[in-house]
Amino acid sequence: MREFTVTDLARTINAQIQQNAGGRSPHAAPTRCLTGVSIDSRTIKAGECFFAIPGDNFNGHDYIADAFAKGAACAVVSQTADDDKYAANCLLRVRDTVQALGDFARDYRLRAAFKVVAITGSVGKTTTRQIVHHALSSRFRVHQSPRSFNNNIGLPLTLLGADPTDRIVIAELGGNHPGEIAHLTRIALPDIAVVTNVHEAHLQGFGDLENIVREKISIGEALRPGGVLIVNGDFPQLAAACRARGFSFRTFGKSGRCDYRADNIVSDGLTGRCTIDGIQITLPLAGSGNIDNALAAWAVCSRLGLTIADFAATVRTLSPLAMRAEPMQVGTLTVINDCYNANPASMRNALDILASLAAANRRLVLVCGDMAELGDRAEALHAALAPHILRAGVKLVLAAGRLAKLAAETAKNTAQYDLQIKCFEDTPSACNSLHKFIKDYDIILVKGSRAAGLEMVVEKLKDLFQRGRKDTRLANQAPRDTG
Repeated sequence: MREFTVTDLARTINAQIQQNAGGRSPHAAPTRCLTGVSIDSRTIKAGECFFAIPGDNFNGHDYIADAFAKGAACAVVSQTADDDKYAANCLLRVRDTVQALGDFARDYRLRAAFKVVAITGSVGKTTTRQIVHHALSSRFRVHQSPRSFNNNIGLPLTLLGADPTDRIVIAELGGNHPGEIAHLTRIALPDIAVVTNVHEAHLQGFGDLENIVREKISIGEALRPGGVLIVNGDFPQLAAACRARGFSFRTFGKSGRCDYRADNIVSDGLTGRCTIDGIQITLPLAGSGNIDNALAAWAVCSRLGLTIADFAATVRTLSPLAMRAEPMQVGTLTVINDCYNANPASMRNALDILASLAAANRRLVLVCGDMAELGDRAEALHAALAPHILRAGVKLVLAAGRLAKLAAETAKNTAQYDLQIKCFEDTPSACNSLHKFIKDYDIILVKGSRAAGLEMVVEKLKDLFQRGRKDTRLANQAPRDTG
């Protein structure tokens, strides 16, 4: 990050410097330059500023001493910090440390020369970000969010983590309550803002799709002068909402009216293809939803100087994202690890991917966890998964959680073929029984919301079908077609 002194930081976040040691401590000098920002005392480096962030499980104020022991230059604290305990160190006292972190990030962004690309949407934010980063990195120095840092803590850390020599910063903006995207946009001040799509997600906080649309397009409220808002034109409510707000915008999508359009779309197992501006794009990612993500990424890259030939050449070398429709060979099993998160739209997309992998004499299995934050519609939306499970040709559903059980039972009750289901109270219970139900050569989709912790299922499958087997010859053999 660009150099800041402790005094500069205090001025930016309107903090009172508390320094009882009179500057005698080498860690207490207000003129000392900060080398970075951290909210984690376990990984903080000497010379960095520690922001004491209160959280649901941990309170950063409990770890201020640890941060100073590792050489923190100063700590930004709220009024809950103990004055006497840190008398030999430099504290910057503010009313709200999370707000202070955002204020610092906004100021840093204003002073920096880099452009900011901000991406929001119900599905596909992270994949779109990764495609944009991969493509633009072929020509520019690009910084992106570490993991899905998309909230009022993660976004500031993304911006503050950028180097002065970075040309472009790519950030995700997420939210589960009204007003969060607008707040984050005022911190990021994007040059390019993208809305990938809108679906029923986080209904517990938003209530209905209309509120979600309103929330997502608020990313256009704080564009820099000359900035552009890009939205998915296949969702007419997005364009209508942008017009109602008086936003100037561009669209991407599959329909003829879109500014950036994909044709000749083919989703074939674990890859996809399409044509953009007469050039074939080969995407080594599964599912038709990733074609949409690639098209959104092209809309961004085209605004930043890449040609479609440049884009095509780079995206073909993409690697799958961890836990997002990530294909894995686990012994004889084919596993689609899509357990990072889930909502009804992403669950449908994942089931489409599973269906595309159907092969003779190989059983399709769904390990399903609950979809979280769906509010009063949670039960109805889980039951609505049933026809998609059946259309995909799933033969076995292992459900972990009360709502996943509802999806499985609804599918069982309406199935016109022999669908097997087994329901468990939670993910650990499901893991303990996997050996009873999973067979060699199964093709398995593991999908649920983050709270379900379904990565435990993937690890258990590795133990059962990969790590625990001395004879791995089966992994290199295809099952015989017995007719």
